[in-house]
Amino acid sequence: MKRIKRHQAMEYEFDHRHAPKIIVEQGESFVVETEDAGSGLIRNADVAPHLDALPTRKFDPPKGNPIGGPIYVKGAERGDVLEVTVERIEVDEQGFTALRPGIGPLGDSKHWNALSGPFVHIVKHLPGRSGTMRDGTAVFNNSVTWDLQPMIGTIGVAPDREVETSAVGQGAWGGNLDVRDIKERTRVYINCYHEGGLLYVGDVHASQGDTEFYGTADETRAELRLKCSVIKNKKLPFVRLEKEDSIISLYSYRPLENAVEAAIINLMECMVTEYGVSERDAYMHTSINPEFRVHVYQMVRLGRLQYTAGAEIPRRYLVPS
Repeated sequence: MKRIKRHQAMEYEFDHRHAPKIIVEQGESFVVETEDAGSGLIRNADVAPHLDALPTRKFDPPKGNPIGGPIYVKGAERGDVLEVTVERIEVDEQGFTALRPGIGPLGDSKHWNALSGPFVHIVKHLPGRSGTMRDGTAVFNNSVTWDLQPMIGTIGVAPDREVETSAVGQGAWGGNLDVRDIKERTRVYINCYHEGGLLYVGDVHASQGDTEFYGTADETRAELRLKCSVIKNKKLPFVRLEKEDSIISLYSYRPLENAVEAAIINLMECMVTEYGVSERDAYMHTSINPEFRVHVYQMVRLGRLQYTAGAEIPRRYLVPS
């Protein structure tokens, strides 16, 4: 099985000028070994006083969220949609979260003075019944644990003309979206702008709360197994997800209400054009169906990073009107 090793998965830009790391056939499984969002430099709590002196912080924006790629998918061309299936996410035995002065909504608060940092907390990961971290446990402290819910925080393809960073880049081509539903068995749909698609992936979180409020989740190394296929001559307004029992339309924008509105409208468009739901029925679902959901995945105050929302509806409601 083709593989991008961890030391090769250290790009910080979505850039069409990068040479492909691997070339894969459609439907061929491959592996990407990813580094954590701190570039592997935050492995214990003792590094906290030196967070702002790390070499990756000497850039604007800082070098965060290293990604593996590009992955060249045979048959993908400009004007197509790349379907990425997340087959497996195996996280490391630990992750970290961190607070930095001035970062996050309470990073400069006098009232919440203890939250200004610098501070690093290491989260231990224990294997589950499978003997792996795929169904393992996060150990927050001696009294508190929760189930690991591994997800991919940063995924996308090389944009058309721009070079975008893995830290704050976002768009219809993907980027740093931090969507909890990009997990095992999810299919991710992304527009292609170049031959081969040129997929990048990284920034795995072992677990994350809604909004990722202060900007750092349970950041961890991981091994990903993915496969891709191509939908010819198709264009999406933004990244879309398909889970086993639902579909989700994403959107990133500020203010948050604009991101939510666009995600909902994009979901309605999908329901109407691809599933035959009438415009009126699609509209009514968003107000009266108790299983219609809006997720605020990422609401992080960091440079030009936008807020990412998702609108979700179960598949059983996707019936022609």
